[in-house]
Amino acid sequence: MTNNVLTILSSLSDWTAPEVDNATMMHGDMPGDKIEIGDSHKQKAATVFPVLVEKLKAVMENHPHQRAVVCVCGGSGVGKSEIASLLGEYLQKAGVGSYVLSGDNYPHRIPAQNDAERLRVFRCGGVRGLVAGGVYSEEVKATLRTLQEQDTDASPALCAEHPWLAVYQKEGKKALSGYLGTDREQNFEELSAIISQFKNGAKEIYLKRMGRTPLDLWYDLVDFSEKNVLLIEWTHGNSNGFSGVDIPVLLNSTPQETLEHRRSRNRDGAVDSPFTTMVLELEQRQLESQAHKAEIIVAKSGELLSYAEYRELMANA
Repeated sequence: MTNNVLTILSSLSDWTAPEVDNATMMHGDMPGDKIEIGDSHKQKAATVFPVLVEKLKAVMENHPHQRAVVCVCGGSGVGKSEIASLLGEYLQKAGVGSYVLSGDNYPHRIPAQNDAERLRVFRCGGVRGLVAGGVYSEEVKATLRTLQEQDTDASPALCAEHPWLAVYQKEGKKALSGYLGTDREQNFEELSAIISQFKNGAKEIYLKRMGRTPLDLWYDLVDFSEKNVLLIEWTHGNSNGFSGVDIPVLLNSTPQETLEHRRSRNRDGAVDSPFTTMVLELEQRQLESQAHKAEIIVAKSGELLSYAEYRELMANA
C-alpha cells in the first residue's frame, strides 16, 4: 500500500463521498467514546476531504515513509471525533491506510480527576488573589465557602452583590489559563514521541488507553505497517506543546455553540455551570491564538474559511 499511496491520492480528483456504515466505520481510540454521525458531519468531511488529499500529497512526496499526521481540532462538542472518523474512513476506503487517535487519552489525569484539578487550580488562584489584593477577611471566607458549595463562585453575575468576587474570579481565571492545555495538564511529550515513531516508519506502536476510572488505564500494541495517515482528534491538536503535525484542521465554533452541544449530550454533568462556561471560554481563546497555524479552517456552517475570514467571523461572533 505504501508504494502506491501517492498514485491513489492522485486518482482522487473525481472523488465522491462513499456511503459509510456508522456501526462498522473506524473511529477514535478513546475507550467507551461513541460517535454520532449526522448530515452536517458528512457535509463538512466531504468539503474538507479533497483539500486534505492535495495537502497529503504534498507532505508525502517529501517524506521517506510516505506518512503524514493530520490533527482535527476545535472546541468541545464541535464534531472532532465524527469528522476525523469520516476522513479516516474515506481514506481507508480509497486505499490509504489510516488510524484515528484520540488526544483525550493523553492528559495526566482521568477526566474526573482532571476536572477536580482544574477547579482546584482556579479556586487556589482566586483565594491567593484575594489575599494579595488585601480584600480577604473572615466574612469573605465564609461567603466564598457558601458560593463554592453551590458551585457559583465562577459566576460573573454575582460580582455586583460581592465586589471582591471580581478579584477572585480574575485571579482564578489567570491561574486556570496557566493550566488548561499546557504540559501541566496534557502529556504532550508522550504524544510527540508517538508521532516521531510513526513518522520514522514504526510498524507497531504502543498507544495509551484512558477511560473514566483509575483502573481504566492500559496500552495496546497497534499495527501501523499499512498506515500512511495518522489522524489526531483533539481540542489541543494545534497546540505549540507538541510537534510533528503536518496538516492542522480547525473546526470552528463559538463558546455558546460549544456549550449548547455539550448540554444536549450531557456528557459529564453540570455542563452549564459558570465554571464550565469559563473553561470553554479559555479553551476558545487558546484555539483562536493557534488558528493561524491551521491549514484548513471549517466554519460551523460548513464552508472553508481563510484565516482572514476566520478572524472576521470571530470578531463579529
